[in-house]
Amino acid sequence: MRRFLYFFICLTSIYTVYSQDIATFFIAMPNQYLPQTEEAWRKDLVGLYQSGKPAELDNAMDGRSTLQKMTSDYLLLQITDRSSLEIKLLPLINQTFVACVITTVFAPVPDSRVEFFTLDWQPLPASELWKQADTDSFIKEDIDRDAKNFREAMSYVDMELIHYRLDPDQLILKAEYTTPAYLSRAEREQLKPFLKDAPKVYYWKAGRFENN
Repeated sequence: MRRFLYFFICLTSIYTVYSQDIATFFIAMPNQYLPQTEEAWRKDLVGLYQSGKPAELDNAMDGRSTLQKMTSDYLLLQITDRSSLEIKLLPLINQTFVACVITTVFAPVPDSRVEFFTLDWQPLPASELWKQADTDSFIKEDIDRDAKNFREAMSYVDMELIHYRLDPDQLILKAEYTTPAYLSRAEREQLKPFLKDAPKVYYWKAGRFENN
């Protein structure tokens, strides 16, 4: 707790009060984080969306990128047919914010990377802002983990795939365990009884995503 409080104080001290909204933040995104659409293209996408026109343009991957939703603090971009980008500005104190950025690849099972940034696109240590979900997060608490059928079902899990999604209207992050969709139907059915039915839900509280 002391470490987190120290981090929180340092974090808020380096922020300037920003009046920028999600559009400004998105346009200023360094090309290294979104090489498919350079700054000029992102500006055009925003302009099209704000004018009420279809916000869709060719990208550098010989495909199409579509700005599907944008509010003052949330943005959803379909980068390609198999990838998407979500951004949410999360409040700290005194009108300061941190940005949560989620990149998801559908290949073919959705798998996401979650990152956090200051509003001038400086990376932040994610471990101080949340605890990432893992396979164990989705297993029912009352399972006998020594049971043969459980151990056999878990032997099929050779990778960890999780789809993270931000809520456009609330300070909520949801994690869905997508590894089962990667398995064969028989393996998936054997694993299903041991998994929770609902996604893992995080709530933004006091500058951190908490799972309670």
